[in-house]
Amino acid sequence: MRRGLWFAAGAGTAVYVMVRGRRAAEVFTVDGLKDRLGAFEVGARVFRDEVAQASAEKESELRDRLGLVPHGTPALTGGRHKAVPAGPTTSDPPTETSEEGSI
Repeated sequence: MRRGLWFAAGAGTAVYVMVRGRRAAEVFTVDGLKDRLGAFEVGARVFRDEVAQASAEKESELRDRLGLVPHGTPALTGGRHKAVPAGPTTSDPPTETSEEGSI
């Protein structure tokens, strides 16, 4: 019984090592390297698209919060960019209004 157990353990270990060795050797073949490079390109493309989407969402959120004209809407701006006033100018008299969220 004891010899059979050690034989099965050794055979299992040998099969495991052979399979892992073949996989490791396949990585360094031309086809394996092409597959790895292709997977890297797909991953980089997905990452780039996710970053662009998140950036656009954040920009849209900030524009909404600040009350700016939505980006990419030439109909609202007449085809030109218009400056949005940041606040009262020095020639305007100070007003005593309290707005929610202001300091």
